[in-house]
Amino acid sequence: MIELSDDFLKNRKLESLVENKTSYTLKSAALHIFETHKQASEVLLSFDQPVLASMIVGRKVMHLREHQSFDFLPGESLILPANETMCIDFPEAKYKNPTKCLAMAISEDKIKNVLRLMNENMPKDNGNEWGLMDYNFHFVNDLGIYQILQRLLFLFTENHQSKDFFVDNMLRELIIRILQTNERMIYTPETLALAEESRLTFIVKYIRENLHESLTVEELSKKACMSPSHFHRTFKNELGLSPIGFINNERIKLAVSLLQNSKRKIKDIYMECGFESRSYFNRVFKTKQHISPGEYQLKMKQHLY
Repeated sequence: MIELSDDFLKNRKLESLVENKTSYTLKSAALHIFETHKQASEVLLSFDQPVLASMIVGRKVMHLREHQSFDFLPGESLILPANETMCIDFPEAKYKNPTKCLAMAISEDKIKNVLRLMNENMPKDNGNEWGLMDYNFHFVNDLGIYQILQRLLFLFTENHQSKDFFVDNMLRELIIRILQTNERMIYTPETLALAEESRLTFIVKYIRENLHESLTVEELSKKACMSPSHFHRTFKNELGLSPIGFINNERIKLAVSLLQNSKRKIKDIYMECGFESRSYFNRVFKTKQHISPGEYQLKMKQHLY
């Protein structure tokens, strides 16, 4: 998992039990580490610049705009625009086991400069220009992004005369990788923004709360009071992917979080995520993360990124 440096742990001050903030500010970005030491709900937070939020330890429930609510887990990140208010619940935070989250506020000028660089040197195959990423983009970190976040944590807390230069280079790579991830995102905005009155809202909630169970289109269609074919078609139209595709995305999202703990056995993890066999789990995980679960967990243990 993302490791906080000894310098950070030594220098931080506990001034609040809810979203206690330790900040480091440079020219193009500011790094904030938030720690919450007790259960809380409806905590409001916003930034005056675009921000990358990434979970380190624990679970938050994020409420964004209208009807967007979801669990935010270790190994996941979220891109937010400037001045957007987040409403956050902390259902599991404890004094000796606080929830920890990284928030990287990046200047809009920096993002625009990287976009210009990408359009000049690495145009898209379809001829379209790179543009601003989709805000409220919620994704699972790949290994490259994870490595950069770990490196940025070190650079921001390091006492080095050239840290602004080092951070600037790392931010450029981070923005490029996020934009490329955004192009092939596995979570469509619709998966986070189903209206309360949608017939599928209950089904999505049921899936997320029962990932460890066997979930079939036949069972889910009955709960939605639809025929299997009508359910499959409606689900794909409203959420942008098939029911099985959505279930697998949610299971891999959970698996990535559980694999942060190097002491967990992969057999226990794939069963907890609802996969019926190790081979199918490996195949789906590798398709989404481009690395096997075992390799992913080993890299976490070795802190290579």
